[in-house]
Amino acid sequence: MGDTPEGVALTPDAARAYVANRGSNTVSVIDTATDTVTATIATGAGPTFVAISPDGTRAYVTVYDDGLVSVIDTVSNAIVTDIAVGAGATVVALTPDGARAYVTRQTTNTVSVIDTATNTVTATITVGDGSTGLVITQDGTRA
Repeated sequence: MGDTPEGVALTPDAARAYVANRGSNTVSVIDTATDTVTATIATGAGPTFVAISPDGTRAYVTVYDDGLVSVIDTVSNAIVTDIAVGAGATVVALTPDGARAYVTRQTTNTVSVIDTATNTVTATITVGDGSTGLVITQDGTRA
């Protein structure tokens, strides 16, 4: 793997793990059956966390230093788009239906809401100081 691995997420079938390597600006893809790295994906500066879509087709990676969420196609293991959310993108969580991604922005005390169908930021929510962690309820009504 790369340097300074931080966030890790499994595909729904648990066949692959995606690991954000903050120190090397990469995401490692690990085959969980063989415990080997099968792909290394270059990202912007400071990838910190990964969330996988419920259908397993996309990985969403927060890129802290560049203020992005990189969207990775899990079939090709290539970045298909970068979504600008602003400084300090820290953690990303998806709703159970995969329609929205919520991204904490630690340096601005906000959470960005992304429409995953259009890959656009649809709202910014002010929260308390140093927002970092985030989970979504199983029914998708609360973050």
